[in-house]
Amino acid sequence: MKIVRIIDFLLALFFLILFSPLIIILILLIYFSSFSNPFFLQTRTGKNLKKFKIIKFKTMKEKNNDISDLDRVTFIGGILRKTSLDELPELFNILKGDMTFIGPRPLLPEYDSYYNNNQLMRFRVLPGITGLAQVNGRNNLSWEEKFDYDTNYVLNKNFKLDFIILIKNIKIIFNFKIVN
Repeated sequence: MKIVRIIDFLLALFFLILFSPLIIILILLIYFSSFSNPFFLQTRTGKNLKKFKIIKFKTMKEKNNDISDLDRVTFIGGILRKTSLDELPELFNILKGDMTFIGPRPLLPEYDSYYNNNQLMRFRVLPGITGLAQVNGRNNLSWEEKFDYDTNYVLNKNFKLDFIILIKNIKIIFNFKIVN
């Protein structure tokens, strides 16, 4: 077992314990606002193109062709997305070894056949809860830019880069300035 895997496991376990009161409150809020399962499970592609089920908090109403995805986001779901709290259950994916804290975000399997050789490099590492693309524009980036960041991360992966991504992520989540 690599040292990074041990650190991932211990940190995920620590954060699950630390945030367990919040997780329980969120489960109850989501359940009582929609009277449905508070978790969203979806198949994603991970390291070496292995499929796994990602777990997140449910932020949208059930699929309805009459309304857009944007209109399906619930009030609580909007708050969870803005604060990234919908990602908290992914700590279970880290415990299982399907994900890590920092790496390219896992994508849907229906895109697997469209990647070029350069883009396939993103599958050499475990997908992460956050990554280089997320701290450099997130949804404001084109797919090509996201893949460039993912490839750059895989080629330059090291503790210093992970630390920089972590600090930038904290800055984004808490929306405050950190001195360079």
